[in-house]
Amino acid sequence: MPPVDWAYLWGTKGESGFGSRSTAQDVTEGIDLSSRTAIVTGATSGIGLETARVLAMRGAHVVIPARTLKAAEQAKSAIISELPDAKVSTGELDLGSFASIRTFVDEFKSLNAPLNILINNAGVICRGLQLSEEKMELQFAINHLGHFLLTKLLLDTMIRTSEETRIEGRIVNISSKAHAILTDSTDFQKLNTENRMSNWHPTLYAGSKLANILHVKELSRQLKERRANITANALHPGVVHTQIFRNLRPAIQSYISICSLLMRPVPQGAATTCYVATHSRVNGISGRYFEDCNEATCSPLANDMALAKELWNFSESFIEARNKN
Repeated sequence: MPPVDWAYLWGTKGESGFGSRSTAQDVTEGIDLSSRTAIVTGATSGIGLETARVLAMRGAHVVIPARTLKAAEQAKSAIISELPDAKVSTGELDLGSFASIRTFVDEFKSLNAPLNILINNAGVICRGLQLSEEKMELQFAINHLGHFLLTKLLLDTMIRTSEETRIEGRIVNISSKAHAILTDSTDFQKLNTENRMSNWHPTLYAGSKLANILHVKELSRQLKERRANITANALHPGVVHTQIFRNLRPAIQSYISICSLLMRPVPQGAATTCYVATHSRVNGISGRYFEDCNEATCSPLANDMALAKELWNFSESFIEARNKN
């Protein structure tokens, strides 16, 4: 039985001055984001929507891309109804389709808009084997590969923005404590092949969340090598009762609903994301993992830089191969 996390239960504040009971509004209090533009994926509900709402509240121009424009517009309307002066834009983006990602980025770049903050928040948990448009297991495709490509295609815009504005750019990957389920690099490497498509395995979600951390580890190294004024970090938002559980079996969903009383409310679930994306305490900090608005320790596998490089190379090769087809 795992040890009781008393700091989480009591909401003990860490070095940052915030803890598990802090909300997204708490951690952004007094922060002026009126000169920032942010893209938040998965912002039509749950912690993504709360993240977008709070960033807009603090003055940021928030871009909400979604699989359907209708869903994105509904999220925008929800924010505007509370914050009439909020700057919110929408777009169509299916993270399970490389073509959709490229189209979204092309349309965004055509606006010649700046980009200061990229929050890779969208995620799925699948029940059984499902495949993306490129025939990759869907959790890995959306949770990692889609965000990997989106980040890669937007990086030049973020670098240009940071150079022109002299404001540090921030890339934030929403991972999960579930990443620690995988403890052997060979297990991850087996998942990280096309053979995974032939048989669903429950560790695939954990593998995709491990990939989120490994992604920022290697990305951070490359950004430092390029001397880019951009940081890249990953985080565990806490266990929040959101729509991410909607694809699980009804019995499991019922169990989760019962357990939801012990889960983190959405405003608290979005706190670490907003903290890492906006707070001055995170200036210059890159390639790290956060939890409860404080730096935390990720698994040894998530700190394996050789594995991070291997994943990066696999991701680039897979995307390039599909681009030629």
